Amino acid sequence: MMDFSPSAIAGLVIAASFAAGLNIYATIMTLGALTRLHWVVLPPGLEVLGNWWVIGASVALFSIEFVADKIPAIDLIWNALHTFIRIPLAALLAYRATNHLSPEMQLLATTAGGLIALAAHSSKTAARTLVTPSPEPFTNIALSTGEDAAAVGLTWTATHHPWLAGGVAAGLTLLAVLTARWMISAIRSTWDRLWRPEQSAAISR
Repeated sequence: MMDFSPSAIAGLVIAASFAAGLNIYATIMTLGALTRLHWVVLPPGLEVLGNWWVIGASVALFSIEFVADKIPAIDLIWNALHTFIRIPLAALLAYRATNHLSPEMQLLATTAGGLIALAAHSSKTAARTLVTPSPEPFTNIALSTGEDAAAVGLTWTATHHPWLAGGVAAGLTLLAVLTARWMISAIRSTWDRLWRPEQSAAISR
């Protein structure tokens, strides 16, 4: 059984939120399967994840994302659309996980969950934007597979070792924030190289 102390819940929220920012369906699928198989006991607010309908839906959506997220260009559209899915659902998971805490702690956890998911999602999208112009698909596939594995692994660790998982996720969040500026600059340079020659040719004609 998980320790439901505020510090353990904080570790769970931090780790699950980062995982959700990478792949929300993998995160929900993992939490749901673990609680359904009675391998862990989640906070009361998250017990609904063990419902077969929730597990089935998350498995189906994870299967779709597993394919779509590995196709160059399609993955950019998919990730853009999931800005409006991963971040709100991560905030909702954080809210539900802290049902037994004070309203102030619950609000703090919900806000933190959304922001951490935003950092993970943004770094994922930025990295994918950098590699998508490459003609070979293998880098894109490797990145996507690594993100899927990280989401599942981090979620599993959060349910067994919340302090460890929370620390790892906090470090990854900090790294994502620190590298965001460099990645945005690199993306701009990449797209400038791709589009400016075509624009110049169009103007000259």
